[in-house]
Amino acid sequence: MTTASSADTPAVVAEAVTETHGRRRAASGPVLGYLRYVGGKLAGAVVSLAAVLVTSFFLFRIIPGDPVRTMTHGRQVSAEQLAHLRAEFGLDLPLWRQFTDYCGKALTGDLGTSYQFHAPVGSLIAEKLPATLLLTGTAVVLYSALGIWLGTRSAWRRGGLGDRFHTSLALTLWSVPSFWLGLLLIITFSVGAGPVPGLFPTGGMESGDTSGMGYVLDVAHHMVLPVLTLVAVQYAQTLLVMRSSLLDEMGGDYLTTARAKGLRDDAVRRHHAVPNALLPTVTMLFINLGHVAAGSILVETVFSWPGLGGLFYQALSVPDLPLVQGLFVVFAGAMIVMNLLADLLYPLLDPRVGR
Repeated sequence: MTTASSADTPAVVAEAVTETHGRRRAASGPVLGYLRYVGGKLAGAVVSLAAVLVTSFFLFRIIPGDPVRTMTHGRQVSAEQLAHLRAEFGLDLPLWRQFTDYCGKALTGDLGTSYQFHAPVGSLIAEKLPATLLLTGTAVVLYSALGIWLGTRSAWRRGGLGDRFHTSLALTLWSVPSFWLGLLLIITFSVGAGPVPGLFPTGGMESGDTSGMGYVLDVAHHMVLPVLTLVAVQYAQTLLVMRSSLLDEMGGDYLTTARAKGLRDDAVRRHHAVPNALLPTVTMLFINLGHVAAGSILVETVFSWPGLGGLFYQALSVPDLPLVQGLFVVFAGAMIVMNLLADLLYPLLDPRVGR
């Protein structure tokens, strides 16, 4: 009896070891799969950033105009002075040399020196960035929350009066150019139209004669119309995407099962349907967060908002090549980073992604 037990012991131990290794492999499988998924997304982001650097250099060199002559503001200058300016900004170098110098400096964080402001591009962007973050960040929070809420209600009560109204309004606002809507709001609520008096400033970020809480209220007063413009145009996209995603989920068997268990309709919507319908909306929300850095060029220009959008418009009119290139890299880089974060978050929300 003892001999038989001793003979079986190695087999039992081997079987236990095999089972342990199998469990470890099963546990490490999803982790390794996720790491491979992350590695692929990171590699794609690096390639995209490299493409942005190349595109930003060559794209804006097809813009007509001579930056050096623009810098002289139409003054009479000699050929020697023009040649000196071109040499100062490296415009006399061959194109391939300009490109390699630009890429080398960009990889170290040096985006060059602005032609018109004679200041580092990085410092100009850092100076204007807070105003853009304040304006577009506020708008993103508002139109994301509004779009998700209304999109959920419209889908859950599809075909009703509220669904038809919100969908029609969203489609109408989504087709309206933001600059046109901004001008319309300025005419109506800044200048005044008929019995409606001018209630809000026509542009800018502040009046310049306030401090403390008065300054905060003054900035908020100036933000009303540009934020309203951004929210009115952008919430429609969030609403339509959320509505479409939730409609796709509403026929799922898991919702029927949840109702069969006795859950209330509100609990089925909040705890089962909406979380599964959020995946496409999450991607869009992260893309919208990327737009926070870019701001809205047209809206900032219409409302004279002192942010990156207005700075980009100024740079493009020269053209101020280093400033335009630097802003383009920042705008595109923010979009790539936010899209990468959305891709990395996807497998955590839905384990089927990345397998």
